[in-house]
Amino acid sequence: MPRNALLLLSRLLFAALFVPSGFHALTDIAGTTGYFAGLGLPLPTLAAWGTGLFELIAGLLILVGFKTPIVALLLAAFCVATAFIGHYGQGGGDPTLTFMHSQMLMKDIAISGGFLTLAMAGAGAWSADGRMAAGTG
Repeated sequence: MPRNALLLLSRLLFAALFVPSGFHALTDIAGTTGYFAGLGLPLPTLAAWGTGLFELIAGLLILVGFKTPIVALLLAAFCVATAFIGHYGQGGGDPTLTFMHSQMLMKDIAISGGFLTLAMAGAGAWSADGRMAAGTG
């Protein structure tokens, strides 16, 4: 598969995770706030709004491929932070929940690796970044 097609597919798959997640966080702000409060985060309502907006906007920027290296680095850091804040040591002694959280921790770390790759490779020609680099944006 050509490089630009793979980069587009990569961006579509990342956006398929972050755009709906951000949208859901914002449309269920009470639930998102409750989750963050349960994690012991300070200012859980602010964290809920900030997280939802970040996921939605960053996901859309990745989708269209705008400022991709910067956004991908931010999302990589976000994924590592959320892995440890949301999943490390979670499960409350329930072996099933502990297993699930350990898998989610590793999933978030792996996603950050994908974002680091995207930051290095760029968005490709089929993107806003690609159009600007070609002088047509």
